Amino acid sequence: MENNKEMRTWLNNFNLPHPLVIAGPCSAETEEQVLKIARELKDSKVSIFRAGIWKPRTRPGGFEGVGEIGLKWLQKAKAETGLKMAIEVATAAHVKLALEHDIDILWIGARTTVNPFAVQEIADALQNTEKIVLVKNPVNPDLALWIGGVERLYNANIKNLGVIHRGFSTYEKTKYRNNPEWQIAIDFQNRFPDIPLIIDPSHITGNRDMIFQVTQEALDLNYDGMIIETHIDPDNAWSDAAQQVTPERLKQIIFDLTIRKETDDADEYQIKLAKLRSKIDEFDAKLLDVIGKRMKVAEDIGALKKEKNVAVLQNKRWNEILDKMVNDGSQKGLSEEFIIQFFKAIHQESITHQEKIFNQK
Repeated sequence: MENNKEMRTWLNNFNLPHPLVIAGPCSAETEEQVLKIARELKDSKVSIFRAGIWKPRTRPGGFEGVGEIGLKWLQKAKAETGLKMAIEVATAAHVKLALEHDIDILWIGARTTVNPFAVQEIADALQNTEKIVLVKNPVNPDLALWIGGVERLYNANIKNLGVIHRGFSTYEKTKYRNNPEWQIAIDFQNRFPDIPLIIDPSHITGNRDMIFQVTQEALDLNYDGMIIETHIDPDNAWSDAAQQVTPERLKQIIFDLTIRKETDDADEYQIKLAKLRSKIDEFDAKLLDVIGKRMKVAEDIGALKKEKNVAVLQNKRWNEILDKMVNDGSQKGLSEEFIIQFFKAIHQESITHQEKIFNQK
């Protein structure tokens, strides 16, 4: 899949002076609910109304969406408000019904993106469509799967493409419902800068009070838009109540967001930026040098353990190091999350180096 500036055409066609805003309830619940929310959003900066018609649930017994009848409610909302309509599709049957009801934007959810067979089925059903198709990142942090999903659609001659960053599942406890793993989205953005990138702070946070913060972080990273779950009565929503905001709160979030320039051509800015980046480069070189020396010491420890027939992994020592680094890092203004990720990576590399020593004959 090649970079193609025409992929941004659908976004440019909205002719917006601000990032794209997609909003609406996690689930379409009743016709009255859908129409009331759409009317509330009509005169805001929202361009696209979203609503879940089919809801993939982790376990059976939960609310799984109203199904086809909800598409008729979206048709009414579109006719009344002029907003474009967006829904999630997970099967070819969903695609068929969405097209029959003239849904404007279809997105592939995180649970579907993880399955190449399912994505291919959807791509085949959408072959040559001019509809906008958005691909959420897979639930697991796998950039190749995300790219592969987009490639399958592109190979089906679908060119109005975009991606949604909704965070990744993790067994570790964090403040997020789905950990952002910003670097994965940045890697995607760097490889395919012409594919619009949209943030989904609702699913990343799982908490309406954190939505503004995560959306601002995304805009600071030059994202193209946002998809935010919005409900007239969030606390009583039939699904994902904690992460939905009211239309009034959504409008305030949009108003409070700061839109950054991509760059500044002023000479003073460019000179200062070059000097600061030079310092970063210098520190990065020193970091690599120190880490390289650390790994050499790890190899010496591995050789000693091998000589004395001692196991590579020493959990007590590792936990002591981690506790100390988290404490020291906090005093230097570094987050616990960053310290843990950083030293876990170093620890894993140290183990790899020691194992190489053990495997030497």
